Amino acid sequence: MTRAWEVNFDGLVGPTHNYAGLSFGNVASEQNLGQMSRPREAALQGLAKMKFLHDLGLVQAILPPLPRPYLPLLSALGFTGNARAMIAQAAHTAPHLLPKIYSASAMWVANAATVTPSADTADGTVHFTPANLAAHLHRRIEAEDTAAHLRAIFADPKHFTHHPSLPAHDALGDEGAANFMRFAPSHGSSGVEVFVYGKDSYRSAPQKYPARQTRDASEAVARLHQLQPERTLFLQQNPAVIDQGVFHNDVIAVANENALLYHEDAFADDEALARITAACGFPIHPLRIT
Repeated sequence: MTRAWEVNFDGLVGPTHNYAGLSFGNVASEQNLGQMSRPREAALQGLAKMKFLHDLGLVQAILPPLPRPYLPLLSALGFTGNARAMIAQAAHTAPHLLPKIYSASAMWVANAATVTPSADTADGTVHFTPANLAAHLHRRIEAEDTAAHLRAIFADPKHFTHHPSLPAHDALGDEGAANFMRFAPSHGSSGVEVFVYGKDSYRSAPQKYPARQTRDASEAVARLHQLQPERTLFLQQNPAVIDQGVFHNDVIAVANENALLYHEDAFADDEALARITAACGFPIHPLRIT
């Protein structure tokens, strides 16, 4: 590839940002339950961070907030009338639904989708699969609107291929780029894609908190994105660290080009680094945290 760009996308914090403690397995989320939120201040902080990265010379972009409250969920669950009426009915009979339809968690863009650059795909286009976020209802409602945003931003079918999110089932739980790493000598070079999953049908799974990413989901995305099997790896996240509240791989391991920053307990496979190195065939620079 003659030209390639690494674009950093951030989510803009929405006006309904709140601390509802909805993410079981995310220790910080649960500990912050009931705290006062300041959506305007949070949005300004996010914009300041984006400006900082832009000034460093990075290509910076924004995914806008999704429509909230998410009224299609209330309608699907049998509430009727206009927006005010449905919200009033839910507040009276099912108040536990309100934090979910007001959730601003789409600000976490690492969960938006898995994206494969054209240098790695058989058809030479950039592939997108929005995460189904099946593990939590307040996040599952993001998938269709996120997909619409991505189709609008990356609209040229000559260069971009969009897939629907995987069926929303526990066996196909997909959390997007939060459980995905890519290694390459440069952004425009063909690379090795690494999918990190929390559970499959054959290995041990965490006992305290749920594993949100499944191997079946990761393998499905790899097939949809037309990846070369010999340049695609599937690694299991250490179940013990998921049970400590490490709910996504990107909390404990991240990669960029040929650099890997990871904690020594990140992966279930003790040979994970050796497998990555062998698949890449070019020098990897690991930074191990103990």
